[in-house]
Order: sequence, then C-alpha cells, then structure tokens
Amino acid sequence: MVPPTFAGVTPSLVGHRGAPREAPENTLPAFARALEQGADAIELDVHATADGVVVVHHDAVPRARTPDGKPARAAIASTALAELRRLTVGTTERIPTLAEVLDLVGRRAIVYVEIKGQTIEPLVADAVRQAAAECAVHSFDHGAIDRMRAIAPEIPRGLLFDAGMAADLGGAARRHGARDLWPHWSLVDDRTMRDARAAGTRVIAWTVNEGGLATRLAALGVDALCTDDVPLIRERLAAGRPGQ
Repeated sequence: MVPPTFAGVTPSLVGHRGAPREAPENTLPAFARALEQGADAIELDVHATADGVVVVHHDAVPRARTPDGKPARAAIASTALAELRRLTVGTTERIPTLAEVLDLVGRRAIVYVEIKGQTIEPLVADAVRQAAAECAVHSFDHGAIDRMRAIAPEIPRGLLFDAGMAADLGGAARRHGARDLWPHWSLVDDRTMRDARAAGTRVIAWTVNEGGLATRLAALGVDALCTDDVPLIRERLAAGRPGQ
C-alpha cells in the first residue's frame, strides 16, 4: 500500500539539525528554535559515548572546545559523558544527549534520528523506546538500518543516499525494509518518485535551502523537505509552485 503523500499539498518541513542558521546545530537551542518556527519535524545525528550514552552531534570527533579553549581531539566513542559535558559548542552550548532532545520535543514534532556512530543501534533503540516523542531512524550505513530492523522492527526506518550512490532507491527500500527514502535533492526526479511510490515509501529530500528548488521538488510530490531554514522554505512554498 502506498503511504499518504503530499502530492498537491505543501510538503512537511524538517529542521536539519534544528535551526542551524540561528543557533549552533544539533544543540538544544537549535531544536527549540526549530520548534518555535513551526517545523513539522527535526533531524539530528547521533553517536554514543564510551559509557554507552547516545549523544547528538554530527562528527565523530566533536567540533567543540575544551575548557581551556583548545579544539577537542578525542572521539566521542572514546570519551565518557562527564568529560564530553565539559566541551562547548559555539560559545556556551553543550552536546546534548538524545534523551534530552526527545524530552524537549515531546509530541510537538517528529524526530528523525540519523545513526552516525558504529554499532550503536541497541543504544539508539533503547533511547527511542523510553521517550514519548515520535521517532524514526535513518542512515547512510544501510547495514545499520538492517540491524535496527532486527532489534526494533517497530521503529520506522529510512535510507540516506547522496549524489554518488546508486540510484535504485526503490529496490534498496525493499531490500532493507525502509519506510522512508532520504535522497540528496539532486537525485529526485520523476523516475525517483515513481520508483519510491512503487516501493510504497515516502521521499524526504535533503538539504533544501533555496526557494525555487523547494517549489520544484514540491511539484514532483516529495513528502518532506529537510532544510536549514524552515521559515524561508515555508514562505516560498506558500507563494505557490511554478505555473501557479
């Protein structure tokens, strides 16, 4: 069965790492700001600390500074949470745990969790199961999605694709049991949409920060747009699609 789509309707908007143009990405202020902007969902990245806590950050070695102002050098996977808490992102922000973000969001938006760390799927599943927020997971590592399927089949899954990856999105969705496809916007065309619908999946395009591109993708029928600027894209979509 083909899931509900936004064909003919404005796609939902996903705050990419929160609202990174207004607050440091993947921090609690960035997610709070995305919610204030009315994002339908937020997207974030996760790793796990040496003591098994899932934290929200993009890079394996944090883009953060130690208390004496030096760049962090140790990977998140080899750092305990207490030590990671001493680092600052931007000027004063800390790296949050996934549990903290899910508590902040609650039922106000969907949370899309990108699995970055290696072999952390059981920890991610536990964090999601303990939260009230509606969540789904996705990853460039399609093996991680297979592992999530085995560990927590109730959590919806998605596959990330960039411009250098094979374009058989529909076939990949069937093989990995994915509900969502996350192609880079450059991969989205009529064929992509036909293949996705035939596979019964949704399409979430990333990262869309230009109004004309957003309207073109909306006209193709994508289900959601992942963006750094929710208000900008909403305003452009509200102004009408090409030909209107």
